Amino acid sequence: MSTDSHDQAARHDPVYDRLHATPEFNELRKRYRGFVIPATVAFLAWYLLYVVMSNWASGFMNTKLFGNINVALVFGLLQFATTFGLAFLYSRYSNAKLDPLARELEQAYIDQVGTDGQRGQQ
Repeated sequence: MSTDSHDQAARHDPVYDRLHATPEFNELRKRYRGFVIPATVAFLAWYLLYVVMSNWASGFMNTKLFGNINVALVFGLLQFATTFGLAFLYSRYSNAKLDPLARELEQAYIDQVGTDGQRGQQ
């Protein structure tokens, strides 16, 4: 075994394997992916729609809504609004659904290894 792989194995604490195998950890991953994957797909689809419309529907995108404001400008500004809206929704979702479970896992970690910095030394 090389020195690098030995050092890496020495730093790996079995408590992570135990926590990774818990139903709580699996639930945390499920909840995280349940929000992030659909939100990412929806945002990328929305962004791709903007790009496609800008390239192949320029007549529609150049349609003036009022004054010098056209559809393309509104779409572009809505991209910013969507970004901030998703960040806000994720923050609320995380506070309500992810953080409580993450705190439980953190407490389980502390219960197993203590807080004195002696990981894996029980």
